[in-house]
Amino acid sequence: MTDPTGRRAELEARNAAMREQVDSLLAELRKKTDELRETQAQAMAITATAVSKDGAVRATVDSAGALTSLEFSANAFERTTPDKLARLATETVRQAVAKARTELNEVLAPAQRGASVDLSEMLPGVPSLADLIPQPPVVPQPSTQPRRPAPRSDDDDGDSIMDRSGW
Repeated sequence: MTDPTGRRAELEARNAAMREQVDSLLAELRKKTDELRETQAQAMAITATAVSKDGAVRATVDSAGALTSLEFSANAFERTTPDKLARLATETVRQAVAKARTELNEVLAPAQRGASVDLSEMLPGVPSLADLIPQPPVVPQPSTQPRRPAPRSDDDDGDSIMDRSGW
């Protein structure tokens, strides 16, 4: 026969060990959650500004790369053509977006690395937390080639008031 007192002591010891593991996991989860909140706040606060080489255009974007401010110098419209200024503004915005993306990657990098204990390692059959977290979408890199305007349609006689070539 088995010793009921010995069996009970063994079960209590195993139970205490499991509780210790769970407490450790909960403490790590709380710590990671706090770190992620801080990282998220830092990421959301990111802004990036770029200024064109000639100083004619200044663009500011937020952490998502959305344009929040576009400024032109006082004489920007006197020094160049509208098409060149538009290309310069577009390039300056792209530079600001690239800066914001770089800064965002730097802020997120520590949160994306580092080993952490996963519940699936301790309890067979339990899904891994890493499998439950969706992967972030891939953000396409902006094209470095400027888009060309669509060719004019052949169905008008060229006297359209919307034709910008005479501006």
